[in-house]
Amino acid sequence: MSTNLNPHYDKLLPFLQTLPTSPGVYQYFDNKGTIIYIGKAKNLKNRVLSYFHNQSSLNSKTKLLVKKIFNIELIHLSTETEALLLECNLIKKYKPKYNILLKDDKSFPWVRITNEPFARIFKTRNLVRDGSLYFGPYASKRTLNELMDIIRLMFRYRTCNLNLSDENIKNKKFRACLNYQIKLCDAPCEGLQTKEEYNKTITTIKNMLKGDFSSLLKELKHEMMELAKKQEFEQAQAIKERIMLLENYQSKSTVVSSTIKNVEVFAYVENENSIHFNMMKVVNGYVISSYSIEVQRKLDESYEEVFTSAIVQSRDKLDWKDKEIILPQRLDLPEEYVIQTIPQMGDKKKLLELSLHNAKFHKLEKTKKAILLDPERHSKRIMDIMQKDLRLDVLPRHIECFDNSNTQGTNPVAACVVFRNAKPSNREYKHYNIKTVTGADDYASMQEVVYRRYSRLKAEDKPLPQLIVIDGGKGQLGVAQQALKALDLLGKIKIISIAERLEEIYFPDDPLPLYLDRRSETLKVLQQIRDEAHRFGITHHRNKRSKNTFKTQLTEIEGIGEVTSKNLLLKFKSVKKISQASLEDLTKAVGESKAKIVYDYFRNSVTP
Repeated sequence: MSTNLNPHYDKLLPFLQTLPTSPGVYQYFDNKGTIIYIGKAKNLKNRVLSYFHNQSSLNSKTKLLVKKIFNIELIHLSTETEALLLECNLIKKYKPKYNILLKDDKSFPWVRITNEPFARIFKTRNLVRDGSLYFGPYASKRTLNELMDIIRLMFRYRTCNLNLSDENIKNKKFRACLNYQIKLCDAPCEGLQTKEEYNKTITTIKNMLKGDFSSLLKELKHEMMELAKKQEFEQAQAIKERIMLLENYQSKSTVVSSTIKNVEVFAYVENENSIHFNMMKVVNGYVISSYSIEVQRKLDESYEEVFTSAIVQSRDKLDWKDKEIILPQRLDLPEEYVIQTIPQMGDKKKLLELSLHNAKFHKLEKTKKAILLDPERHSKRIMDIMQKDLRLDVLPRHIECFDNSNTQGTNPVAACVVFRNAKPSNREYKHYNIKTVTGADDYASMQEVVYRRYSRLKAEDKPLPQLIVIDGGKGQLGVAQQALKALDLLGKIKIISIAERLEEIYFPDDPLPLYLDRRSETLKVLQQIRDEAHRFGITHHRNKRSKNTFKTQLTEIEGIGEVTSKNLLLKFKSVKKISQASLEDLTKAVGESKAKIVYDYFRNSVTP
């Protein structure tokens, strides 16, 4: 009987033993014949077997996928690039449950040039794969409208939906509309403009939409000069107006560098279970398109794997085919697919920083929107994650954290900070002076303060937290458990500790610590509450130490209290100057009787 995670492993074994070592695509099916996962591989044998061998290293979601594999199909290919592109197309077609799938936050507008004898040009939000060309997407509706207005003013083309077949035109089936009269169209519907002349205009518009403004401007300026030489000034003026329109629009575009020609730029920022991903297209030094989306992880893939998949799918979706792409890090992409550039300085580095800024802005906007729609949603999501990561029975809506502070055993204090719904509740912070411990004994101090805190809450019948966090390792956690046990609260409140050096998280009765991913939101909250407890405790400790130092120098004088001491320090600035002051000066500061006490003390008893 097989001990493999997959219940059908014995049935699949003969197939697994004959896997090829060539590049290709593999498809996993469940017992209903549904494709649940599609992947690519440089070496099909190594990649597919990795799901069935060393399964202890697989994450929980991948283990669940492996359990559901009922059948496997392979597609052999010649190169890794072919596998990459086929995987992308199959994922788009079948939308498997466990694959990363690019989804738009919203439908951005595009410019469509139809695949017709006399092509039409218009804005659309729906991409139809019928041979039409699409340019975009345009994140700004205003920018797109400006561009379409310029194209409309500069060029004559049809906006009707007529079927302009050769037969219909020959049979004079249509009549020119108002656009012909106002010189917005040259009436190809009546045969007044040939297909070649019309297509020349469409080609110029395509180049403009691709961002090739320089060659168009050069062509227009040459045409203007030729008309001026022929003294056809009216037509030359019309061309000049078109040049001004184009230059005005071009001046509003983001200029990167005249030395950078055609490149694509990709950057991302991490979220808890997704990435916010930005892509930019640069043509002849201008950013002509920028687009940001959020891409979810499905099988706890690395962020680099999600980034790679997003790049391949987005390039396919947008039909971007530039050979060079600019990235923040090298990815597992075939050399024949793209040339990867990871800039360290210069204009390309600035481009990458701009793309990263766009990704960060997208993440911020999404977060703000989510908070506006549901103010508690963000906190609830974090608490859900914490409940799962820290093995809690309930949401940790109320968390308390303890930290000790002392200086070589003197002035020992402790702090308790409170978080509610994953946010600080400053009004509920408490600090404690250690009463029963002598010297620097962190364990005993921790036991005392935990006992004092919860004996009081229990006596006052106040709600207890769902989670207690102790700043320290196994030792501090153990003494805190003893305090809870003495109060008959052990097991009724979840308690953990976090050690600062390696951020180990310890649980009661578990000798091995938990290590969370450095990007984990659970770890970030624990670090925040631990650091807040440390800050609050240190502040109290400094105040106490300062107060005690103040007492040992002035208030130890019999008959002199804190008010008199403060008045003297405000006047003379230091104890040394007070000890050297005349009786007359002391009297002016604190009165005759107090002045004589201080004067006599420093003259007869103590020499500072």
